[in-house]
Amino acid sequence: MSSGVLTLCVCVCVSASVPQFTNSPTMIVMVGLPARGKTYISKKLTRYLNWIGVTTKVFNVGQYRRDATRSFNSFEFFRPDNEEAMKIRKSCARAALKDVCDYFTRGLGQVVVFDATNTTLERREVILGFAKENGYKVFFVESICDDLEIIAQNIKQVKLSSPDYKDCDKEEAVADFLKRIECYKMTYIPLDDNKDRNLSYIKIFNVGSRYLVNRVQDHIQSRIVYYLMNIHVTPRSIYLSRHGESELNLSGRIGGDSGLSPRGAKFASALGTYMRGQCISDLKVWTSHMKRTIQTAEALGVPYEQWKALNEIDAGVCEDMTYEEIQEHYPEEFALRDQDKYRYRYPKGESYEDLVQRLEPVIMELERQENVLVICHQAVMRCLLAYFLNKTAHELPYLKCPLHTVLKLTPVAYGCKVESVFLNVEAVNTHRDKPVNVDVDREPAEALETVPDHI
Repeated sequence: MSSGVLTLCVCVCVSASVPQFTNSPTMIVMVGLPARGKTYISKKLTRYLNWIGVTTKVFNVGQYRRDATRSFNSFEFFRPDNEEAMKIRKSCARAALKDVCDYFTRGLGQVVVFDATNTTLERREVILGFAKENGYKVFFVESICDDLEIIAQNIKQVKLSSPDYKDCDKEEAVADFLKRIECYKMTYIPLDDNKDRNLSYIKIFNVGSRYLVNRVQDHIQSRIVYYLMNIHVTPRSIYLSRHGESELNLSGRIGGDSGLSPRGAKFASALGTYMRGQCISDLKVWTSHMKRTIQTAEALGVPYEQWKALNEIDAGVCEDMTYEEIQEHYPEEFALRDQDKYRYRYPKGESYEDLVQRLEPVIMELERQENVLVICHQAVMRCLLAYFLNKTAHELPYLKCPLHTVLKLTPVAYGCKVESVFLNVEAVNTHRDKPVNVDVDREPAEALETVPDHI
């Protein structure tokens, strides 16, 4: 079977300098008709993999097509008998594959998500040939949906706001997109459970009502399957809040297991009033095992679940110390943490990187649940927030998560809407920006210049 012009990219891309990973680079290849949530899955999966430390990038072939044509593409463009358009589409796929090869060759990441319909045998064979020539593993993710209500909702929420239909009449856009789907149906051949039994893939039916998994090859693929079987698209909100101000917060001491200050107790009461005002009948409340989160939750007057995984980052030998004391007793450690706050591990303690791994089960359960209030700690809240907002490891340790403020996260099409609600109870500031001078031989005044005021 001929694979057309796409085969040219294999010759262009092969390079002796392809970086060697513990596991071969992996291509996650989306499969499915339009309006089946492929881009939604691609973005969420990429966000998750990056969060756990597996550097990943999406290559969206639709964007290559928009860049190449720079004009409105009606359904006629997607007809399988439109030879001129088919040349453009194949050229765009070829360009995307070439960029995938460049990405891996330059050692920029370990995983790519090839986001396209990939609905024909010809296209999938080209991708498999390209991957084999370059030593990449391939894992297919096929989204199958025959629920007309889900499809209509996806078209309304996502496709009408895409660049393809900018400034178009909504009814005309819907009609055109439905015709586009019919064009793809003419040549769509799903992954076959018998003919494709040697391939690695997961099939997702009707946004998670059923799954079929075949030939998971390695650890990364198993993590992908685990994640995809937990995400859902049910409308909901996730509330993130730190505990009320603690006694140790007042004295500027990190970690520890102190109870709430009087203002912290006042916040706990205000939090209960705020959450009751949200009128959520099925709200779940999660806390850590530490006193300050438990005391905050008890003021709500509802059942709550304790998670050890939600405990604050372990500061090791620096527990219960002020920043001033850390600088005095461990000046080199203090500077090393400022140099790389994400990866720095306290002596006998944890790093933010460790904390992310500890919080992965929490993220999985948050993806499975509907409305949840998580009462946690500053470092923990930063890690959770970084996941939902797609923040980098560099940004994560400096996200601002002030006391006595609730963050309401509402997942939307390709991201997360954030509403910050301060509950009008004053509290000390515990946020510390990265100082300009992070040298190990810096003066104490320079090391402490960003330390917040405390008693």
